[in-house]
Amino acid sequence: MSNNALTVENLNKIYSNSKTKKETKAITDLTFEVKEGEVFGLLGPNGAGKTTFLSILGGTVSKTSGLVNVWGFDLDKNPRQVKASIGIVPQEINLDAFFSPKQLLELQAGLYGIDKTERITELILKMVSLEGKANSYSRSLSGGMKRRLLIAKAMVHQPPILILDEPTAGVDVELRNNLWKNVKKLNKEGVTIILTTHYLLEAQEMCDRIAIIDKGNLVALDTTEKLLDRIKTKKINFKVQLVNLNLPLHMEGIKFKIISSKQITATYEKNSLNFGEIIDYFNQNNLKIEDISTDDGDLEDVFVQLTKH
Repeated sequence: MSNNALTVENLNKIYSNSKTKKETKAITDLTFEVKEGEVFGLLGPNGAGKTTFLSILGGTVSKTSGLVNVWGFDLDKNPRQVKASIGIVPQEINLDAFFSPKQLLELQAGLYGIDKTERITELILKMVSLEGKANSYSRSLSGGMKRRLLIAKAMVHQPPILILDEPTAGVDVELRNNLWKNVKKLNKEGVTIILTTHYLLEAQEMCDRIAIIDKGNLVALDTTEKLLDRIKTKKINFKVQLVNLNLPLHMEGIKFKIISSKQITATYEKNSLNFGEIIDYFNQNNLKIEDISTDDGDLEDVFVQLTKH
């Protein structure tokens, strides 16, 4: 088997409307691969085709054409093995309120046909830090605990690939950090993670590589670091002793903005000039700098640049 956990080649999905005879392309010639053991981000605006793609992987939507290979199994030839190779954590929290986490995991394992002697319910509960709530009603769990229980349910058949679909939607910062701590732990233990999220800073922090899709087309695929290198502009924030709000600041290739009597921002294209030139210009205008901070942009800037959203 190759070192790819997932291979997608020329994947297409077309929805046809029998009444209007119109066709809608949800996915067009989508091609990418996910390597074993990485955290891979799949990003895109609403309607980009992410949900359609995950539905094809999960077996609830049929593809129109193309190849999907999961953990060495062809989706067309070995659909059951493909399903066994992935665990999908949905956006919606859908748990039976009167079952305990332990009961829910045992039930899920039974649905997968896993023999009682081969179940690892206790281990999974420990992996998602829910061993202390193993026998509590699911309705008594906090929002973050319910999210972790969804991850646990997706792990009962020990899939090598875990797909997280907007796992932190509606979760507060503390619970989000806790959730990611658990995901990182699973990844260190060898689980390949595929993540969709609207929190772009989250993707920037978590993902090794990122694919950005828009209107069913792949518009970018690279390491997070290289995607960030695509940002052409650099922004510097200067804290100064005092500046006249009406002071005209002009320098070729730079856009200055006086934010307040003590703050000025300078925006310019990377590698277009030497930082020292800006300092010299400030000195010439008797602007005394007290502090400097830089902003090289983030994944959100790349996302907007590529999708115009």
